[in-house]
Amino acid sequence: MVDRLSVERRSWLMSQVKGRDTMPELVVRRVAHSLGLRFRLQAKDLPGKPDLVFPRWRVAIFVHGCFWHRHEGCKKATMPKSREEFWQSKFERNVERDQRVIRELEAQAWRTLVIWQCQTNDLSALRDTLAEFFEIDSASR
Repeated sequence: MVDRLSVERRSWLMSQVKGRDTMPELVVRRVAHSLGLRFRLQAKDLPGKPDLVFPRWRVAIFVHGCFWHRHEGCKKATMPKSREEFWQSKFERNVERDQRVIRELEAQAWRTLVIWQCQTNDLSALRDTLAEFFEIDSASR
């Protein structure tokens, strides 16, 4: 199948994809902060530069885009119709890197949590997920 966008337009569109401070990441930050959790951002000293780092709990959170990190079963994890071999290879490398980074963090005694882009749509469920992971009472906040 042929891409509906010109090469220039596709290139521009892909250049607009942000690597940090994305809307899902901002949502997770707001919810974590509302629970009284304090964190650092993109810790360069840790494998994979986790999106949120909670040193007090030795917790690293990654906020993954469903498309880029291949959220299984999610409707956002579609496969582009053009250059399928390129995209397949790229996605496989992303998933392998994600798994490797989590193994490295866990080997350093860090607990990890992956929050998917689509999970940030339901704030109540996201709040419950974070509260449960950190073992705090979300009802009192």
